[in-house]
Amino acid sequence: MSMTLEQANKIATVALQHASAQKMKPMAVVVLDERGAMRAVLAEDNTSVGRAKVAFGKANGCIMMGLGSRALQHRAKDNPQFMGACDNLFGGLIAVPGGVLIKDAAGNVTGSVGISGDTSDNDEACAMAGIAAAGLKGDTGA
Repeated sequence: MSMTLEQANKIATVALQHASAQKMKPMAVVVLDERGAMRAVLAEDNTSVGRAKVAFGKANGCIMMGLGSRALQHRAKDNPQFMGACDNLFGGLIAVPGGVLIKDAAGNVTGSVGISGDTSDNDEACAMAGIAAAGLKGDTGA
């Protein structure tokens, strides 16, 4: 089953609420569906202009490679040439935590979310909070 627009909006909204409650820096969130199409994009006030592009790169890497961005980070460390080629091929891939695959209850990939604005670990925590609120499961690649 595909991720609904309601679920995508819930992920983005709750992720930003989590960031605000934890007094994190301003965030940008991008939610992609299983095809890599954008379903939701939100950026808080005072977020730097490039944050949404970084968030997209994290989400895009996850959906294109089928891995959470923690696993992509390890691949980039172990095989930088391959990841560089994938970055060129897929049009933007950022291999640091903060990108999470979204799965349904059966384990099927329904999309990905990328968040940027605070530390990578905090970005990832916000993504996981949003995914859980939407009734889905997150895969960070850990």
